[in-house]
Amino acid sequence: MTRLSVNINKFATIRNARGGNNPDVLKVAKDCEKFGAQGITVHPRPDERHITYKDAVGLKDLVTTEYNVEGYPDMRFLDILEKTRPAQATLVPDTPTVLTSNAGWHTIEHQDFLKSVVSEIKSMGIRVSIFVDPSVEIVSAAKSIGADRIELYTEPYATKFHENREDAIAPYIAAAQKAVEVGLGINAGHDLDLENLKYLKENIPGLDEVSIGHALVCDALYYGLENTIQMYLRELS
Repeated sequence: MTRLSVNINKFATIRNARGGNNPDVLKVAKDCEKFGAQGITVHPRPDERHITYKDAVGLKDLVTTEYNVEGYPDMRFLDILEKTRPAQATLVPDTPTVLTSNAGWHTIEHQDFLKSVVSEIKSMGIRVSIFVDPSVEIVSAAKSIGADRIELYTEPYATKFHENREDAIAPYIAAAQKAVEVGLGINAGHDLDLENLKYLKENIPGLDEVSIGHALVCDALYYGLENTIQMYLRELS
């Protein structure tokens, strides 16, 4: 079964907009697990516009499913990993000024840098996933740098889904097949929702995990958090 990891960044965005601690991000994480989520994802950005350094560390001993910390692998991020030792670190190529992740790593051009970083993170006992575009060549290079998994960047799939779902999914199928061939685990994330998730899951061989935040939080405003998590789990079943 494909696991659902809930990205709780947007809950922190709501909290930070008003100050104080409402909603309580740590309680949200526990509730997501109680409601059936099989993982918690955070992306602590340098400007702390949603998840803060304190949040990331506070979740360390709270998350009992799978803790996934995303970010650009600078010294600050590596320090967070050292302190939290999550189950998984997902490396993204975002600069501090990027609003949200909008591209995957070019694992060929950045091979030396990534190989060094991946080795350092794995020495902490942390599984490493590399955020990538759906390219066979990029996936092959991800294996050569020592990654354990890839996370397929799915915004292009989501954008094209209603226009032509077969064309939208085609490069992801090819990339996933290459990942299976070379022995990489497969995650996926970005703009997945209740309309496009099931089709992705049905067509991607060996899909281990999806990370979903923005759409899930928006749906929770209408359906409630517990019901929404169950709805997403049904799409993955």
